[in-house]
Amino acid sequence: MESILENVASMMALSARTAPKTAGQDFVDIKILKGRDMEKLADAMEEYGAKTGKINYDRDARGIRDSGAVLLLSLNEALHAGLNCGACGFEKCNQLQLTERDEFAGPVCAWRLVDLGIALGSAVKTAGIFNADNRIMYRVGVIARREELIQGEIVIGVPLAASGKNIFFDR
Repeated sequence: MESILENVASMMALSARTAPKTAGQDFVDIKILKGRDMEKLADAMEEYGAKTGKINYDRDARGIRDSGAVLLLSLNEALHAGLNCGACGFEKCNQLQLTERDEFAGPVCAWRLVDLGIALGSAVKTAGIFNADNRIMYRVGVIARREELIQGEIVIGVPLAASGKNIFFDR
């Protein structure tokens, strides 16, 4: 099943890459984890949860260990869209000052976050077409970023599994 899930992850990456982006500018980075990289991620998730006392990092690490592949999507060096729309909380785009935070960097242009969301939706739609169990996971992104498995201000992970029952629900 792992090779099949890796193929599905590749198709998901294609869907994320070709998803529409604001002004046709693409700041979404994509990486597929498998094998040892997934073990490293799961180990680091458990360690981070234990060290910080934040809940469910251990639970999600178990999900990673039971998965065949993980798709990572990030916003990397995402420039503002130049719309001066105020959706980010600032009146003008040039007021946005990226600051490193504990888990992510921000604030980020709201339209670039929409781009990431559309890419994620497109990717998980593709997983659904192939009946691959998946779940969009915030905690996976936090640790993938901390471990430098992918670069970016915001990172989201989507593990993939295939079993008789979806492992990502009823957790």
